[in-house]
Amino acid sequence: FGGPGPSRMFHFGGHPGQEEMDVDDEGYGHFGGGHMGGGRPQRKRQDSAVVRELPVSLEDIYKGATKKLKITRRVLNNDGRSTRTEDKILTIDIKPGWKAGTKITFPKEGDQTPNNIPADVVFVIKDKPHSVFTREGSDIRYKAKISLKDALCGTTLQIPTIDGRKIPLRLREVVKPHTAKRIQGEGLPIPKQPGKRGDLIIDFDVVFPNQISSTAKEILSDCLPAS
Repeated sequence: FGGPGPSRMFHFGGHPGQEEMDVDDEGYGHFGGGHMGGGRPQRKRQDSAVVRELPVSLEDIYKGATKKLKITRRVLNNDGRSTRTEDKILTIDIKPGWKAGTKITFPKEGDQTPNNIPADVVFVIKDKPHSVFTREGSDIRYKAKISLKDALCGTTLQIPTIDGRKIPLRLREVVKPHTAKRIQGEGLPIPKQPGKRGDLIIDFDVVFPNQISSTAKEILSDCLPAS
């Protein structure tokens, strides 16, 4: 897992454990170290932060989740000079609505050596691609495919939600290209506004037929306006 010394292994584990962690959803911080003073012994410097992405599903962002990750690192023995390999479980409590880019910092959980201050271990939340929805902040978008007939004549669609429900959406007006409809309060939780959620935005993909009969062409020509 980066930094000096042997490589680290990070993966999801199944063992309990709770560690102190700092959460920052506003941007990257600065990780510094010590400095040398003239004529004085060199002070220990902290290793650069070890940063890794943590993919999280939209379902976990919606309801919250707990992730346990096992790290393998070097730690100092009691003599203060030799080291040994140690496994440790880091626990991350994913809060509902956390944004991509939110950082969770475990201070000084990196490799230990006689001459360094261990690095901070930082996980950065990343949205996992979803098969149905895409995320825009606290809103989620859904693409609904409808036939040309339904776009012109109307229909009722069953719109899925992030928590597995279906919401009926009645289309009474002609659905034009780039039309979108919004269902309020069916998106993701808004972290700084408890109890509030973003919206579910429906984009329409109108599927045109590959061909139509001559009779249908005549009927459409008589019924549809020229422009």
